[in-house]
Amino acid sequence: MTIPAEYSNASVVFDRFLEDARDRAGLATRNQTYTMVQGVLQVFRARLELEEAIRFAGVLPPLLRAIFIADWDLDAPKRDFSSCEEMTGEVQALRRHHNFSPDTAIADVAAALRKHVDQQAFDRALAALPAEAAAFWAVPA
Repeated sequence: MTIPAEYSNASVVFDRFLEDARDRAGLATRNQTYTMVQGVLQVFRARLELEEAIRFAGVLPPLLRAIFIADWDLDAPKRDFSSCEEMTGEVQALRRHHNFSPDTAIADVAAALRKHVDQQAFDRALAALPAEAAAFWAVPA
């Protein structure tokens, strides 16, 4: 069997995703963008049960899936969804002195992510999660 394309092209897809997220957020570097993306994924993950998070991770491209589950403290209590401003503050708190995430970080990552996932699979995964999950990944018009 050949290597599935999603794995053999993982770094190319990830690079394109980072470029889209960087451009959308108006950031200058890949490092700044990576911190923003990592923060957004961790903030979302903290609001899911383990089973829900695994379901969501399954629709992410491989390298984003790896970032989503990396350094996960399974003993940390599940957080409630809160206002966009509060959750953005959490994103911006990751490596605070090296974090350039804009106030639009969640929407910026959502917009970039939606360009790099199977839309139908992504929406099905979100539909199986708490209602706030879809709002988290909504892209403002």
